[in-house]
Amino acid sequence: MSAIVSPVRKPLITGSKSYHDITEDLISPTEKTPNALWVITFLMSISLLGFGLFCIAWTIWNGIGTWNLNRTIGWGWDITNFVWWIGIGHAGTLISAILLLFRQKWRTGVNRAAEAMTIFAVICAALFPGIHVGRAWVVFYFFPYPNTRGPLWVNFNSPLLWDLFAISTYFTVSLLFWYTGLVPDFATVRDRATGFRKSIYNFLSFGWTGSAKHWQRWESLSLVLAGLATPLVLSVHTIVSFDFATSVIPGWHTTIFPPYFVAGAIFSGFAMVLTLMIITRKVLSLEDYITIEHVESMNKVILVTGTMVGVAYLTELFIAWYSGYVYEQFAFFNRALGPYWWSYFGMMFCNVLSPQFFWSKKIRRSLTWTFFLSIVVNIGMWFERFVIIATTLARDYLPSSWSYYTPTWVEIGIYLGTIGLFFTLYLGFTRVAPVVAVAEVKSILKSSGDQYVGPNAHKHVSHDANKHGAGTTVDIDENPETKI
Repeated sequence: MSAIVSPVRKPLITGSKSYHDITEDLISPTEKTPNALWVITFLMSISLLGFGLFCIAWTIWNGIGTWNLNRTIGWGWDITNFVWWIGIGHAGTLISAILLLFRQKWRTGVNRAAEAMTIFAVICAALFPGIHVGRAWVVFYFFPYPNTRGPLWVNFNSPLLWDLFAISTYFTVSLLFWYTGLVPDFATVRDRATGFRKSIYNFLSFGWTGSAKHWQRWESLSLVLAGLATPLVLSVHTIVSFDFATSVIPGWHTTIFPPYFVAGAIFSGFAMVLTLMIITRKVLSLEDYITIEHVESMNKVILVTGTMVGVAYLTELFIAWYSGYVYEQFAFFNRALGPYWWSYFGMMFCNVLSPQFFWSKKIRRSLTWTFFLSIVVNIGMWFERFVIIATTLARDYLPSSWSYYTPTWVEIGIYLGTIGLFFTLYLGFTRVAPVVAVAEVKSILKSSGDQYVGPNAHKHVSHDANKHGAGTTVDIDENPETKI
């Protein structure tokens, strides 16, 4: 069997891994007792989640008056955090769907965790619409189903209802995509498990046997779901942006919002994936599967989308000036030089200036710099949502109604609770499923393993039959343009 040796691409799997090594390295974390660091982090996450649930219960019991909203500022931290979490959930489907259709091999090291992050982020985001309506016990009014409430019916002209359909569709397709990828790996865990654990994974793997027909159907389903998910990547945050763009409020009523929001969502989503994966690769010893090449590729995406977001900021300022519309001009003047100037300049520094460090290859390939800048980017993207919402609403047409918004401890607690929920779900996920897609990593081993490509490649690789379960000799062709 021959493999193409690329003279350009660097290996995506290091450590001269065999198929058996990949199985051991990626499955064993789900079988071992969690270490102290995992336990401490999980307890901290559970504590934050508990405090968040208390704040939600406090809000429902005492009403929205426990938040610092008023007649001028009707949206505060609730919608800010909602949009922020939806944005974070974008990278998973982008990595899964679009990069799969483009056959980008570097996605295989990070796609599983990114997909999981998408689902958990959407769950966190979904909490806020249910709470901020004020009467959580009638939140089912959101859904357009046959009822006896007479004229009380959802408004299909409202982008808030479009949100409901877009996000629920996005969540459903993302969940199906994530679970489809997990089925072969659940079967691998099943084959290594015993007792009740084996029964659980047998149920989760849907009777997967690894036959040619199973793989063919799995590939077909993956491509169909990728085709469905690709437009969702672009449409979901576009529809979220309509919450603002379809209004007539100066600073919101602008056609640049849809592409600007999509670029910002991918920007923040990739930053969060990097934050999580840098920690995960260290804690679970996955350095051979989540390599510097993966980190650099993701940093390039962050650089491009960060630059797009910067162009959108400057376009907004230019159009506000060029329009000659005094209220639009005041909205942007107020953002930069009003009482919330600190959030505006924080947003500009974090989202426009900090990604430009990634022009340097040395910084792009530095884990320390990448980890720091990924956190800076997510702080900046939170500032962006806060600037769009709070600064725009705080000063409207009537100076007598101008206000200043600061969150209460309840609002801060709910936000911290969603962070706790996110990390609780993610840490639980690392215990029940491989964080890196085993089957997909194996599929690129002979084209991206360091014993086959790169400076350490060697002509003959022999796998011991007793140790690895197969005795094969792989002949590596020296000419990258022949022997497919």
